[in-house]
Amino acid sequence: MNEREKFERFIRKHPHPHKTFFQRPHWTRREFFQIAGAGVTGAFLAGNGRAAEVVSQANVSTINTAKNVIFILLAGAPSQQDTFDFRMIDGVTPAGAKPETIKGLLWPTGILPKLGEAIDDIAVVRSMRAWALVHSLAQTWTQIGRNPAAALGDIAPNIGSVVAIEMAAQQTPGKVFPTFLALNSNQAAGPGYLDSKFAPFKTAPATTGLANTTNGDGQARWTQKWDLMHSLDDTLRVNSPYGKPVEDMDDFYRAAKGLMYNPVVDKAFRYTAADSQRYGNTTFGNACLVANQVLAANQGTRFIQITVGGWDMHQNIYGVNGNAAQGTNIFTLGKQLDDGVSALLSDLKSTGQLNETLVVMVGEFGRTIGRLTAQSGRDHFLQQFCVFAGAGVRGGRAIGSTIADGSMTADPGWSRGRDIKPEDIEATIYSALGINWTTVRYDDPFGRGFEYVPFSGDDLYGPINELWAGRTPAAASRSSHSKH
Repeated sequence: MNEREKFERFIRKHPHPHKTFFQRPHWTRREFFQIAGAGVTGAFLAGNGRAAEVVSQANVSTINTAKNVIFILLAGAPSQQDTFDFRMIDGVTPAGAKPETIKGLLWPTGILPKLGEAIDDIAVVRSMRAWALVHSLAQTWTQIGRNPAAALGDIAPNIGSVVAIEMAAQQTPGKVFPTFLALNSNQAAGPGYLDSKFAPFKTAPATTGLANTTNGDGQARWTQKWDLMHSLDDTLRVNSPYGKPVEDMDDFYRAAKGLMYNPVVDKAFRYTAADSQRYGNTTFGNACLVANQVLAANQGTRFIQITVGGWDMHQNIYGVNGNAAQGTNIFTLGKQLDDGVSALLSDLKSTGQLNETLVVMVGEFGRTIGRLTAQSGRDHFLQQFCVFAGAGVRGGRAIGSTIADGSMTADPGWSRGRDIKPEDIEATIYSALGINWTTVRYDDPFGRGFEYVPFSGDDLYGPINELWAGRTPAAASRSSHSKH
């Protein structure tokens, strides 16, 4: 029995239900403050969770080459056959796609010209296949690395939140940036059942920098008010008789204070019009620019999620009436992606940051192959791609391949011999950071054990080590059965 057959047999035994997704419950900071103000105790928020206890099930070897991760979510699902698994279809694909063979890969130089020039830094996974074809379900699945409709789906944290809790010990008092930063990602999955301090810090880049980091009364007066507040109620904030919610609220205040009147924050989040232009002068390009500056500041941010939507091209994928200059289409949105990511990779490379930053770029699924629909678009499809760069990833190549029409995997291209899944992408990110992806936490509110990657004990999913092509994985950062 080969690996694919073993995998399919396991899935039949443990089905992954693909129910239509409803908005999963989560805590916003406003709701948190409202509950804290109402005097609800920490037991309400914590449910039946036990004291934090972590057991790593296996003494695995991690890649351990990355210090940071930039996770780019291509919301809406790009067409793989028009981008990173290109197919030129006679009578369908416009000549403007300008396909050329670069490093043995057929590449749309009319859609992604700059990334074509940067191909030596990029590895494309072409043997990835999604679980579901509902946008909200699959987007959340991509961010949490598991089925949102499964038993622990409602409490599952964003991959970035897991990274944040794993990196918490490295967050020294002098480093004031949030560990998990989400740019243009208001709908990003949250921290799940983990503490709110591991939630994504959501913001939209602006030339004026990070909003609300000054006060209308001026710094001196604001400092006086801060000191007065603490002189009056520190007995309620510190070791609070009202429990953890009030202490968490104080943590929010202190974290926010660290970002105020801070020249390092100002430098990292501000940018000039000239800088914006170099990244394409778009909201996505600006997010890539800020991501680069934040990592350069080295103030504690380790996971950055950037979302760029608009890829749900059911109609006019090549432009209105085939005119690529009109509307949001594969050419116009492709240019935004091309400008932003190519500039990001170039700047990270020039400063040496690319050596320690893993860049991951993926949508929630792919789009139909071959001829277009009656609306001149492409519908939802399971076959998709994922792009990797940095942190020692060997670029200039593809992992896996698809059959002639691009509809399914021909060669998986990796040791497990099957389609790559979102859970494998999650395990790859953890491994690159030196995090044991088989970790199980026993602090979940159900008391059943929360696996960083589902079915870790069955070795169902794992990192795509082939991205590093011959590099010997570093020793695991945690031995089996370690606790903290």
